[in-house]
Amino acid sequence: MAKIQRRDMLKGTAATAMGAALAPGLAAPANAATLSHCDTPGRANFPKVGGNLGNQNFTALGGVHHGNVHRLGAAWVNRIEGGLTTGTNQSTAVAVDGVLYIESALGNVFAVDGATGVTKWVYRQTRGTLTRRGVGVGQGMVFTHGRGSWIIALDQETGQVVWEKQITGFGNMEKVAVTYHDGRLYCGTHDGDRGAALALDASNGEVVWHFWGAPGPGEIGNDTWEGQSWQTGGATPWLHPAIDPELGLVYWAFGNARGSKSSQDGSQRGGLNLFSSALVAIDLETGEYRWHFQSIHHGIWDMDNTMAPVLADVRIHGRMRKVVVYGSKCGMYYILDRADGSAPLGIDERPVPQEPRQKTWPTQPFPRQGSWTETMVVDQPLGTAIPGDPNRAVPNYVRGPLYAPHWDIPVLSIPGHGGGADWAHQSFSHSTGFVYTGFGYVAAAHSLTEASNGLRPPGEYQTGGVVAVDASTNLVRWKKHLPYSVAHGNGILTTASDLLFIGQPDGNLLCLDARTGRELWRFQTGAAISSSPIMYEVDGQQYLAVYAGGTGIPYGDSAPRGDFLWAFKIGGTVAPAPTPTPPVVRRPVSGSPVEGSTVGNTVVIGRTYNPATGQIGATESTGVNAMGPTHLRVPAGTTVTFTNHAGNAGVRGATQFFEGLFDIRLQPGASFQHTFHDKGEYFFNDPSSPRSTGKIEVF
Repeated sequence: MAKIQRRDMLKGTAATAMGAALAPGLAAPANAATLSHCDTPGRANFPKVGGNLGNQNFTALGGVHHGNVHRLGAAWVNRIEGGLTTGTNQSTAVAVDGVLYIESALGNVFAVDGATGVTKWVYRQTRGTLTRRGVGVGQGMVFTHGRGSWIIALDQETGQVVWEKQITGFGNMEKVAVTYHDGRLYCGTHDGDRGAALALDASNGEVVWHFWGAPGPGEIGNDTWEGQSWQTGGATPWLHPAIDPELGLVYWAFGNARGSKSSQDGSQRGGLNLFSSALVAIDLETGEYRWHFQSIHHGIWDMDNTMAPVLADVRIHGRMRKVVVYGSKCGMYYILDRADGSAPLGIDERPVPQEPRQKTWPTQPFPRQGSWTETMVVDQPLGTAIPGDPNRAVPNYVRGPLYAPHWDIPVLSIPGHGGGADWAHQSFSHSTGFVYTGFGYVAAAHSLTEASNGLRPPGEYQTGGVVAVDASTNLVRWKKHLPYSVAHGNGILTTASDLLFIGQPDGNLLCLDARTGRELWRFQTGAAISSSPIMYEVDGQQYLAVYAGGTGIPYGDSAPRGDFLWAFKIGGTVAPAPTPTPPVVRRPVSGSPVEGSTVGNTVVIGRTYNPATGQIGATESTGVNAMGPTHLRVPAGTTVTFTNHAGNAGVRGATQFFEGLFDIRLQPGASFQHTFHDKGEYFFNDPSSPRSTGKIEVF
């Protein structure tokens, strides 16, 4: 391959996507007067995760509309695993010729009659459970994964194994939705030191080509990694790609850079770190590099932009353009010409704060139209409205803007590595011209003192909403706040009748007006929804379907689990599921509740607590669990004592948030008391070390 073509990323601004590069000989963008093949929405079928090759999650079916959506009811429900109430359920169903194909939390594959809900066949996984996001269907086969990087082809009619192939040497290949097109499977890897995008022969699983997210010596992009850091660079393509057969390109979003220590440590991997946090256009036939756009240079925040790309044909400045829409955790869309990676609406490289020890890159790319979520935490005074602004800051942390650097002191920023859009599936509506995504406000604190990818501070509110962005202008048309984050698999379906469907972590499936965001309908499915709704047609009857199973992000075990595969039609009469206990919206403290009477209604600041022995830690701690105990449970009217352990080195304290009941500093050995009169939960952290957080539960 030719040496990478790089634009000057340090000087000035430009109307094109800085950091994009175009391989020689690629044709200029065409004027698209009609929808291209990848844009054609399905009617009877919903044949792949994302709906079509452009991942538009749009249906041309319009039988459910504003005039009758109030009559939408459940046609059937199938507890596919017989009543499972555990696991990680992130799989989206596909519908082909009246049959739904779905993976369960156990890794089993089910074929379900789309009209009756009757299970036609089951493939039982033999290699253990793993996270699943959806099967591929083609050539009379259904394609799924098995633990240990196996790809498995099942007979579409019977579920019998046609072939199995273990694919090693490219990273873990177990949970990325399989994309089938024209005799090939496109599979991404995940959660490894180094990842690759793969094209496989659908007839036998043989690798046709591969493309590394962190290139090795002699490969395009390797010189953007310091030394041997590419070997542990991460950059895994852990969501499915989009495909444009006319241009002969597959578009893959690669994940964040990692490094030898953590995704927050850039000190030993200087450079841009391509192709981390980048969209790469790859030749569909050969796997050769065509162009790329990197949305985060030398990332140190786990803020990878890896939502499945969406392809659309839209009119920009009076000209039809074939575009790819891409973005994610940063809360911004990058709208690029999908032939050459240029930015018809403008993306500018702007200076950002620097930390030389982290070898931070001097600029980051910002769309001229701005973001669709807040990018700075709000310093809302304690004691004001509860919960108040959904992106208000947990107190006492150092706060920074998007891309604020860090070192040894945690810096709080938003949307956070669990916020923005994360991996929620987007939708592009052919009717409205809007791109829709579910998003989350999950502020995060980053520093090298944090393990893995950063700290989501205990006590913060984890909320979110839905946003509609005009794909021709990259401007927000409407935004609707919801009580939950809907950034983790909570995909959106839009319809030709201007309806929008999205599931929440509390089990409710919502229908909104796609033009205004106004709620029109809701249905309780019985478990958190971490997948995308789909629409299909059988014998002239139109159905909406969704899998409600639940996952642990961001609400942990408080998100209700299940194995409910639902189908809906106008006039459906199956009753909703019982309402489950809703998720805990505030980030929980570390540790289980301890009855106040067992510890003298006392919290020792700066020390851990062992619930098995009832002992306070022997040494001072600044850990998240350095409140002894972290979760104290007392009846209303109880006076609680807060003590800075006499053996601590200096001033420690307690700031109660967000009610603002107290904000104290204590010398070693000093105490403070507060009487809790009203039922509720009252979080507090240490102004000297805000990571240390506790909660008083008053009953």
